[in-house]
Amino acid sequence: METTKVAILGASGYTGMELVRLLLAHPRAQITAATSRANAGKRIDEVFPRFARLAGSELPFMEPDMEAVAESGAEIAFLALPHGTAAAYATELLARKIRVIDLSADFRLREASVYEEFYGEPHPAPDLLKTAVYGLPEVYAEAITTAQLVASPGCYPTSILIPLIPLLGKGLVDPATIVANSLSGVSGAGRKADLSLLYVECNESVRAYGLPKHRHLSEIEQELSFAAGKNVTLTFIPHLIPVNSGICTTTTATLQGTVVEVEQALHAAYEDSSFVRLLGRGKSPDTKNVTRTNFIDVGWEFDERTGRLILLSAEDNLGKGAASQAIQSFNLMTGLPDTMGIATV
Repeated sequence: METTKVAILGASGYTGMELVRLLLAHPRAQITAATSRANAGKRIDEVFPRFARLAGSELPFMEPDMEAVAESGAEIAFLALPHGTAAAYATELLARKIRVIDLSADFRLREASVYEEFYGEPHPAPDLLKTAVYGLPEVYAEAITTAQLVASPGCYPTSILIPLIPLLGKGLVDPATIVANSLSGVSGAGRKADLSLLYVECNESVRAYGLPKHRHLSEIEQELSFAAGKNVTLTFIPHLIPVNSGICTTTTATLQGTVVEVEQALHAAYEDSSFVRLLGRGKSPDTKNVTRTNFIDVGWEFDERTGRLILLSAEDNLGKGAASQAIQSFNLMTGLPDTMGIATV
């Protein structure tokens, strides 16, 4: 059975570790390079004993040397790196004819000026922005198949875009009235030493953060604007909750059609989708049902008192919000069923 050789840059962070877990078990992928400055020289199964005895887990982590990555034979590289860092590596890899799936924010936005506005620094590789494909398979599957550079979406955007895009495309909600509230597990903040993320600080605590312009708002508004055919701005309030992983999002907007039309639009968009599960009206998605999977569950309700549609979604921020969604794109890029290696519950 033919396999595709892959590299993972930033393989020892939470998202990187999830990529390692899924790709070690992927029947058509072989990890040939895994980079980690902190763990260079140590074997994967030494740093992550849970992977011991899995084929490929004896591979040692290496420094992020792109020449060495190329020499490993890698054909596709996953970049699980911070924004601002990934772009330089992507540039080097693409120059070596290695396709890139970037899980940072560096290539999600079409305009360098918007990146600078939200991320506070000039874009590190603006010439590549027009070549990048936004890696939301439910919307851009065809473009992903031939892409050299895929910009995998953020976790919050995925949870908001999946329910909203089909409705905006048909004019069923008023784009000027959208409000999204999201609650995310602590792993979404990354694997780092930060006082605010210590157990005692997070446990038994729920708090909003990143107001009023969380960085993910930029790509949410970009993609919703494409769907609506006009500029869309919204209010987005993310919250940190004391769970390891999972995102629960509630999005509301004034309904401009009927609930039946909403249901028809959602079913038309996702009835053949491998990973979008439409629960139905009055059903509330639960993060327990989606953690460690690539599924996103969607429910909805209509508030007759206010005339507002309520959209509910749940996903794993490390799964559909990061690693497994990136592998869904990998499958499309290599001509495989998009479920290969990630159809797990």
